[in-house]
Amino acid sequence: MHISEIDKNLRVEETVRMDDIVWRPADSAEFRIYGCCSVTPFRRLPKETADNTNDGVSLLATNTAGVRLRLRTDSPYVAIHAEWGAQCCFSHMAGTGVSGFDMYRLRDEKHEFVGTFVPPFNCPHGYENMLRTPGGMQDLIIDFPLYNDVDKLFIGVSDKALFETPAGYGRRVPVVYYGSSITQGGCASRPGNSYQAMLSRALDCDYINLGFSGSAKGEQIIARYIAGLEMSAFVFDYDHNAPDAEHLARTHEPFFLTVREAHPDTPVIIISKPDVINVDPEAERSFAVRRDIIRKTYENALSRGDKNVYFIDGASIFGDDPLRSCTVDTCHPTDLGFFRFFERLYPLLAKLI
Repeated sequence: MHISEIDKNLRVEETVRMDDIVWRPADSAEFRIYGCCSVTPFRRLPKETADNTNDGVSLLATNTAGVRLRLRTDSPYVAIHAEWGAQCCFSHMAGTGVSGFDMYRLRDEKHEFVGTFVPPFNCPHGYENMLRTPGGMQDLIIDFPLYNDVDKLFIGVSDKALFETPAGYGRRVPVVYYGSSITQGGCASRPGNSYQAMLSRALDCDYINLGFSGSAKGEQIIARYIAGLEMSAFVFDYDHNAPDAEHLARTHEPFFLTVREAHPDTPVIIISKPDVINVDPEAERSFAVRRDIIRKTYENALSRGDKNVYFIDGASIFGDDPLRSCTVDTCHPTDLGFFRFFERLYPLLAKLI
């Protein structure tokens, strides 16, 4: 007997059966896509740039962290039909975060959580799922998976549904984030709980997530790509993925300078890694060395007269965390850990952008 036969609340539907459903591809004119440079398949980074960075970035550039679809419809339900070549799975991250989609709706200028399109435990090539809505003309936002690729996506609505132009972001120019698996969203329980998604909703701001799990090493090809983007602010945090302190020292300030040269007045927020609660004294010593390297980039910028650079000590993000509940594995944040990131960044970004 399966647990879903005992507790119906744990049952997940794998297909959508609605007599009046019409499926529309994600690149239809009724929808607006954010957070990626191409669709079907969805990519966060151009193939040539990704392939010339490192193998990890080449692989992860098609993960859909930070990708969103916005629509405005009066359909009483919204369904998704997602297709991919393989399902991504982790032992320490919820499948809803890795492969699920979240949906929010705008209500009184605030984002209201509608629900999660929950993937089945085993969906090697994709899945379907459906969420009911209150109906009436409404703006909806769908957050894509934090790790899985999405080769194709179709949105299902009632055949009687009407569409209008979806609302855009109040702050149109995106915040750009570059960093490690924490930036990509590991290990949030669902896409809407990554800290960038939280900030986007609170600030009504578009964003681009260039987090590459285990693979953000501060290469100049990525710095030059980011330098070419339009942005309202730049947040970077790749401390975790630098192989050692020497690599961090070689790459960190040059990376900053490449972006700064192209964006002399754009706010830049530099973050050191947050997971400092550790019983290993050597790990704490290593953290201190790396934090000093990152802080030096910040201090050098100040000494050159840079008035729009900011440093966040990673040790301040989780605070005391007396329950030790901010990470899954002393590294990757839980939803609480991501909320701590949000709390630390929100006042600063709200002032800067």
